[in-house]
Amino acid sequence: MLSGRRLDLLDPSPMDIEIGDIAHGLARVARWNGQTIGENGFSVAQHSIIVEEISVHLQPDLEPRWRLAALLHDAPEYVIGDMISPFKAALGLDYRLFEDRLEAAIHIRFGLPPKTPAPIKKLIKTADRACAFFEAIQLAGFEHGESVSLFGLPPRGYDLKIEPWTPSRAQERYVSKFESLIALMPMAKA
Repeated sequence: MLSGRRLDLLDPSPMDIEIGDIAHGLARVARWNGQTIGENGFSVAQHSIIVEEISVHLQPDLEPRWRLAALLHDAPEYVIGDMISPFKAALGLDYRLFEDRLEAAIHIRFGLPPKTPAPIKKLIKTADRACAFFEAIQLAGFEHGESVSLFGLPPRGYDLKIEPWTPSRAQERYVSKFESLIALMPMAKA
């Protein structure tokens, strides 16, 4: 990693994970395999910030730790890239186990439980799908009805106009969001 850490991909240690590496990687990983309109690709970092925002829209009293979980929901992609769900399924269970181990190490590193509780995971997935709805229509050339059939309607009262950021802006904003959430967590105040 650029931080100088060496991450064992088969047995990732939480101590080898740095937010700077995550932000750098996610800011340079393009959603939709880069098949989007605009001068800049739409990064996983920007997507993750929006998913955290939508999660709070859906549940305004969401605890900071679960907001952090929303921000980190795609964090393993800083190492493995963004793969579409059908391809992940085709790779099979071993891929899912690999991704789960990396996610657990990331969570432990930043004070979250290794596994996200089911209700929070469901909330984040709903926010993730809502973000994908907007991405599909605005960036990936989908028709409204096609996006609705694939991702469902976005939450009421939430609208989004996506302007893809440069990688450096996405990285900076991701780190800033991370730092603001960490500052709200009880362990940060002790």
